[in-house]
Amino acid sequence: MTDVLGSEWLKLRSVRSTTYLVLSMAAVLAVGALVSYLMTADWDTSPPDLQQKFGTADPGVVAVPFGQFSLGVLGALAITSEYGSGMIRTALVSVPRRGSYLVAKTAVVAAASLVLALATTLSAYLVGELITGDRPRPISAYDSFGDAAPVLLANVASMVLVALVGLGLGFLLRSTAGALVSLCGLLFVLPTVTLLLPEPWNERAYSVMVPVLAPQLAGEVPDAPLSPVQAGLAMVAYLVVALGAGAATLLRRDA
Repeated sequence: MTDVLGSEWLKLRSVRSTTYLVLSMAAVLAVGALVSYLMTADWDTSPPDLQQKFGTADPGVVAVPFGQFSLGVLGALAITSEYGSGMIRTALVSVPRRGSYLVAKTAVVAAASLVLALATTLSAYLVGELITGDRPRPISAYDSFGDAAPVLLANVASMVLVALVGLGLGFLLRSTAGALVSLCGLLFVLPTVTLLLPEPWNERAYSVMVPVLAPQLAGEVPDAPLSPVQAGLAMVAYLVVALGAGAATLLRRDA
């Protein structure tokens, strides 16, 4: 199993798409920092009544959603690139036990996405704190790291979740285009569609959409439709459905 893990890690880190995705996440983090700086500068020159109307200047507001999508793409490409190039046949000949191959691929994607998610969320928090300094709320995102920790951990969990959902979609669809379109639908289109439903179904459906699970998991949303436990269970449900469908496809279909 160690050899399989090493092989999967080598494949993931050696492809150019992984480097491009990491660089794009860093670029978006820089954009988030610029937005934070501009908002802070605008806050400094605004009268007190307008200062109270400002939202947070946290770079994570920009970096986390893009990070979710980027890691979802990373998870999808981890397997669809092999189907596209035909290397999946070689991989399954080398590792004839498909269950072991699936576990190794999942473990490597989870570990890589965890590291990248932690780096993104912590960097966004530190940059935001550096830019906003000791300014009071609402321009300052958090009063202390202890206040920020639940939100940061929830964001990390959501980013890892999307990476594994992307992997599951890749196994299921065996197509890079199909997996990426499905990710876009899950992260951007479906949440908007649910808001068009009649009340109270719009709020109920929207509350279980992937982009809004992290704030509810952290208990950050007042009067949230889901409790932190329910939000966590919803995340687990997404994970089980995506990886379960992907596993069934891998184990039952020919390469």
